[in-house]
Amino acid sequence: MKKLIHEKQVLAAAKSNKIITIDDNTIITPTALDTARGLGVQFEKITQATAVNEDQKHPLDTFPVKTVAIAADHGGFSMKEELKGYLKDLGYIVHDLGPSNSDPCDYPDYAFEAARKVADGKADRAVMIDSVGIGSAMAANKVKGVLAAKCNNGYEARSSREHNYANMLTLGSKIIGIEIAKEIVKIFLETPVGAERHQLRVQKILDFEG
Repeated sequence: MKKLIHEKQVLAAAKSNKIITIDDNTIITPTALDTARGLGVQFEKITQATAVNEDQKHPLDTFPVKTVAIAADHGGFSMKEELKGYLKDLGYIVHDLGPSNSDPCDYPDYAFEAARKVADGKADRAVMIDSVGIGSAMAANKVKGVLAAKCNNGYEARSSREHNYANMLTLGSKIIGIEIAKEIVKIFLETPVGAERHQLRVQKILDFEG
């Protein structure tokens, strides 16, 4: 059966991962093609052997990563400032969501904002730092489509991507030092997602509504 791609699908893709999967049976309307060019949406061709149900594909995973949103609370402010410069040195486009100083503030507010940047497709990944990292992960995971992982080392960072498809990282500034934080962030951003068997398990998390 032929699959028809209309402008509506392109507009929806522009708000998420900017990729639409197609195969040999896909027909793209001229309007959809023009809209895709204007919005930077790409058509990714997959063969029948590697095809997966489009509903099962992680809707928010973009790789390689280009843009990173970063935020903190007062406990993570200092680490945020150092990581921000480090990320820029690595060549990423960085969106600093605040705060602008170390005055007391509420971590959920910043965690929600960082998570929304990923959910809305305005950032490929997000990094949130508070004193321990647990609360920010809890807050971020309330945002639909966001999979936030609190990591203390590179092994956890790699696993969170390969096995869990995490698109947001949380860190605890009182748990790890800046050099370990840099290592974790670099691994997190450079690791692609893993095999399809992991994808299917992750989809169960995304689909569940308790």
